[in-house]
Amino acid sequence: MLHVDLDQFIAAVEVLRRPELAGKPLIVGGRGDPTERAVVSTASYEARAFGVGSGMPLRIAARKVPDAVILPVDHEAYLEASEKVMAVLRSQPGTTVQVLGWDEAFVGVKTPDPEAFARQLQEAVLVETRLHCSVGIGDTLLRAKVATSFGKPAGVFRLTEENWLDVMGSRPTVELWGVGTRISRRLTTLGIKTVAELAAVDPEHLVPEFGPKMGPWYAQLGRGDGSRVVDDTPWVPRGHSRETTFQRDLTDPEQIGDAVRELAARVLEDVAAEGRPVVGLTLKVRYAPFTTRTYARKIPETSDSAEVLARALDLAAKIEPGQPIRLLGLRVEMTMPEDSRQGHTPTRSGW
Repeated sequence: MLHVDLDQFIAAVEVLRRPELAGKPLIVGGRGDPTERAVVSTASYEARAFGVGSGMPLRIAARKVPDAVILPVDHEAYLEASEKVMAVLRSQPGTTVQVLGWDEAFVGVKTPDPEAFARQLQEAVLVETRLHCSVGIGDTLLRAKVATSFGKPAGVFRLTEENWLDVMGSRPTVELWGVGTRISRRLTTLGIKTVAELAAVDPEHLVPEFGPKMGPWYAQLGRGDGSRVVDDTPWVPRGHSRETTFQRDLTDPEQIGDAVRELAARVLEDVAAEGRPVVGLTLKVRYAPFTTRTYARKIPETSDSAEVLARALDLAAKIEPGQPIRLLGLRVEMTMPEDSRQGHTPTRSGW
């Protein structure tokens, strides 16, 4: 199977619309104003060379690259470009496509020469969309996904059981798909720092720290094992979320309540389109300067928007009084239909 990842996707879409920006340091985030509170959605390779990365506060990115062109986020343009790319992938004979987000997808295909097919796929995407992509080839989804990072930009790389430890063994566990910074730190406390060490560990050794399900799963990641099936079953979101970064910190309880009501109204519009009852809520609060807390609760199944709002306001009552708030987010979980491929709504917000 293959993993296709569009190179610097958002920046590349912006360059297509403004060819004069090619080769220049480009940063996309918020409303394109570094004096406002916003984070970087993406940066061109030229900007990344100065240390700019996704999630970085826009004002800090602007300081790192004073000559950068900073543009506002245009979700509709990126969605349109993404749909064109996915249509190209699906148009290739014999392919099964599992979309992971705007800029990446798994592609299942039976071919005696996956490298040649990968290059053919890259050419087809470039011709039809003028966008470059990198392709990872693997005998599991995990290995294909990890392989892509070695192919960037616009290259092809293959990871299999045979070369997995040769390539990945000495690398830190945080480089594994599914192991973030927090999990990597917890593994380090167990004396596990590298992929090879994680691959060699007895899965039962991880159970006290991570539980009977996640412990063996992390050990599996270390070995590069996992699913070998590309699943094109229509993806169904488990929930929807919205969040707002305030240009001025909120401190007044009435302001906070109004902000939660506005978020709830926006999220419930998304939920209404799904036609599924709500079963859980999570309120995300980022206190100034940058401490984030989440408050969650399961609720009895309901389609009553007034009930959902009331539960959201109950969560808001957990907010620490007197603490300035720079960001609020609300996530709503829904019931899942049977035989669906479940997942979270693709997002760059950090939920």
